[in-house]
Amino acid sequence: MEQLLAAARAAQEKSYSPYSRYPVGAAVRATSGKIYTGCNIENASYGLTICAERVALATAVAAGEREFTALAIAAGDGDPGMPCGACRQFMAEWFTPDVPIVVVSGQGQRLQMTMGQLLPYAFGPKSLGEGPR
Repeated sequence: MEQLLAAARAAQEKSYSPYSRYPVGAAVRATSGKIYTGCNIENASYGLTICAERVALATAVAAGEREFTALAIAAGDGDPGMPCGACRQFMAEWFTPDVPIVVVSGQGQRLQMTMGQLLPYAFGPKSLGEGPR
């Protein structure tokens, strides 16, 4: 998990967050072993802002990945910054409930949970009777 956290911190440094001044980095590990990163990318039209978690996952999916083993997020100064609701729903599409997620703040505070703990009773492919999850 330390390698994944280091990748998330490195991605956080690339954040484009001139409006919120709240940089976020994320790193996801695919079952292939490859790590994909993303940072939040804000927009003057706030609704077009893209969160780091979704950037990392979209990059991985665009590279052909479909299964993931872990996610690390670097966000927040004091308390670790948790994924927003949209990111939780996006992650539920790709993560099984047992995928570990760790969130770390700039001061090193850390929270670790599983996808199932982060979003219990998630709406996902199984809700539609589809997909492998």
